[in-house]
Amino acid sequence: MTTHSQDQSGDRPVIAIIGGGVSGTAVAFHLLQYQPLQTGQLFIFEPRARLGKGLAYDTQDPAHRINVPAAKMSLLPDDIEHFQRWLQEGNVLAGDEMAAAANGGLFPRRAVFGHYINTMVQPFVDSGTVTHIAERAEDVRRSDGRWVITGEAGRRVEADILVIATSHPSPQPPQPLQNALAGHPRFVADPTRPDALDAIRADDKVLVVGNGLTSADVIASLNLRGHKGPITAISRRGLRSRGHAPVKQELFGDFVSQPSRTALDLLRHVRAAIREAEGEGWTWHAVIDQVRTQGQDLWWAMPVNERRRVVRHLRPFWDVHRFRVAPQVEAVSEEAISAGRLAVLAASVASVEVKDGMIGCILHLSRSGKSLDRQFDAVVVTTGPGHRGILKSQSWISALADAGYLAIDATGLGLACNTASLALGADGKAAPSLFISGPLARGTFGELMGLPEVVEHAVFVAEQVASAVADYAKREHDMPKLNSSMA
Repeated sequence: MTTHSQDQSGDRPVIAIIGGGVSGTAVAFHLLQYQPLQTGQLFIFEPRARLGKGLAYDTQDPAHRINVPAAKMSLLPDDIEHFQRWLQEGNVLAGDEMAAAANGGLFPRRAVFGHYINTMVQPFVDSGTVTHIAERAEDVRRSDGRWVITGEAGRRVEADILVIATSHPSPQPPQPLQNALAGHPRFVADPTRPDALDAIRADDKVLVVGNGLTSADVIASLNLRGHKGPITAISRRGLRSRGHAPVKQELFGDFVSQPSRTALDLLRHVRAAIREAEGEGWTWHAVIDQVRTQGQDLWWAMPVNERRRVVRHLRPFWDVHRFRVAPQVEAVSEEAISAGRLAVLAASVASVEVKDGMIGCILHLSRSGKSLDRQFDAVVVTTGPGHRGILKSQSWISALADAGYLAIDATGLGLACNTASLALGADGKAAPSLFISGPLARGTFGELMGLPEVVEHAVFVAEQVASAVADYAKREHDMPKLNSSMA
């Protein structure tokens, strides 16, 4: 077993990042803008061969496209059109005739954005400033005032500062499906896995459980693979992710001058702003985009019990308006609905029985209370991340929770942390030099699911880490003086 242990050297603290997707890579990239580091100071644990892709952008499926126009996607928050210029200057979209939408926005394939992020950080890897450990973190523990991270192949790093930037937990299938279909060849519990849809045949009757962005992606992927069978997509409210505005709009509304203190007041405020916007010829998109922009201030203005109400009652409606489908992907679903191949129902799975190779499902209709008895060949779960299962999602996370360093946040959206993004244990105390970056910090920081917000939060975490590095250096510098005076 190869062991890699980094010793402290003077005033050079070691930083480790677990997770090399957009969030972790962005923390490393921006940290290096704030704080010059030397070889052997910055490590990223990421099992993929290249940094920057992560779960979201590590897909070779040509049906998967970014859901935000390229002009709003950038690793540089102060240069929001950087990615779009990168596409145009490098002629990256050559051969992708569908990348340009009717409204003029560019929606390249998702893997392209992952490649863009990698090109930004790879020079630091090549120079040795960033050490990419291409392993999953297997064990993380606190020992002698340092974080000891061991990879699945035995690589080991002792770090003074640790950043958790892992992706969402996998979806948690509804219990009736999990109980009846575990091991079934055409039960796709996690469609984000490579080739997850390979087992679905062209004429299969497919049940898609969930109606969000992943559902739209699955339907587009099946279409590209030549699937022609009927698809039934269900969710409790029957809400589908909406599309983008037909034309570019300015932000509309003000939600921070007199911020809502309750979930109900926020709902009323948003509805009133949408009516006002429509009266001036705009669409709801302009209002929702403003709410998104001011989301952190809105979130912090509410007490925790009201945040919970937002999550419990308003989040499904927020998600379908906030997380919009790329026009190319939306067109596939709309065409399937028009052709009668796709039915969208407000329903849940009441029971499941497998007989003669068919999957029999009793679907409970939410609005009427009636039930439907339907037969399917395949079932795909697209219910989104299993946020509440984060502490059990990886053994090292569970161990840190057991040791008192991690806890679920009060809204159940991710890991608890304070406003400096330092992890909080179940006792509410901040763990020493343990930061949370990305969507797992959503419970504290509010809107942290979209790329722009993820990058902005990564910049914030990089600032906090840079400050911790500077404090460490100052402490080490002052130590000899203290020892000398004591002598």
